[in-house]
Amino acid sequence: MDLGSYIEPEGRPAVRFERVYDHLVDRVWAAVTEPDELAHWFPSRAVIELQEGGLADFSGDPNVPSFIGRVVVCEPPRRLGFTWGGDELLFELETLGENRSGLTLTNFLEAENTAARTAAGWSVCLKELDKLLADAQPDGPHTASAQSWQAYYEEHVEAGIPHGARIPGS
Repeated sequence: MDLGSYIEPEGRPAVRFERVYDHLVDRVWAAVTEPDELAHWFPSRAVIELQEGGLADFSGDPNVPSFIGRVVVCEPPRRLGFTWGGDELLFELETLGENRSGLTLTNFLEAENTAARTAAGWSVCLKELDKLLADAQPDGPHTASAQSWQAYYEEHVEAGIPHGARIPGS
């Protein structure tokens, strides 16, 4: 499985994922910022004001109530960061060559023991993003056709990623 990694930049617990896509940065930027694109892979319906201090409105996740986040960094088309409940998400894009780009997603965690749970969730979501950017038909992370969240969780725990937080719905 394509697992993320557990890191502690500046002493903050975080999980990080890296992807490479055969698309220009602008295409990947659209996938991580536009509501109609996010709807295919992101865990919530997301409407993000693309400016520092802008609001990020999240709704529709069956496991989490709706909430509002705040954009903390917005440097189109390279960096977007926003608060996500008690966490903070940072998307960073880079050009890797002609028609190729890299995406790094770092989720800074409010609590270390949420790392495996959070990493498993992003593993499922990013698999749907991979489908979207491969021009396959993603159904979204909360559908029966999405990868198994539990399998990813078990892999992350076996890999030694901190765990123990309550699992929503359990």
